[in-house]
Amino acid sequence: MTTTVSDSDFSWAYVLQTWNELNVPEGWRPEITPEGIFMSPPPVGSHNLIADELHHAVGAVIDRSRFGVFQTQGVAVQSIGGIFVPDLCVASRAEVPSGSDPVGSEHVVLAVEITSRRNAEHDRKRKKWAYAHGRIAQYLLVDAFDDEGPTVSQFTNPVEGVYRNVVRTPFGQKITLLDPVVAVVDSSLFPV
Repeated sequence: MTTTVSDSDFSWAYVLQTWNELNVPEGWRPEITPEGIFMSPPPVGSHNLIADELHHAVGAVIDRSRFGVFQTQGVAVQSIGGIFVPDLCVASRAEVPSGSDPVGSEHVVLAVEITSRRNAEHDRKRKKWAYAHGRIAQYLLVDAFDDEGPTVSQFTNPVEGVYRNVVRTPFGQKITLLDPVVAVVDSSLFPV
């Protein structure tokens, strides 16, 4: 069953106020999901190295007059009453709020998650579901803990809360992202 803000006792204004008033330890990232608040600890070195590789690959190809590459930018998926913090996202520069409010998912063209042992299932399931509901055109899941070996999954074509297309690529190969973020990501540069 899909829970939306309109189905619950909480208004979007309340969700946004809660997000803005959270007091969390430095480096931690809070997310508001339909189930409650989810906290992610600061990432480890290998996670940061992957984020750095992705940031540089994507930053080199985007139209910087229109888009920016952001790490730890809150993304609001208002239709489900959630605020998520992708490890990296590409969003319209004009739509990123100057304060602490999250950017609307409708202004995000790419969301990237890099799994850790602790959050892998959250990234694989909850965030994929949320980003599809938010109609984020591309979701890139960098999953060093995949049961079939380290893999990058590229989810595209979100329709009615489900990504219709997925391309799974083992670490060590190249992944080509789609317009407007036409970047080639070399996953052989990712630490395992």
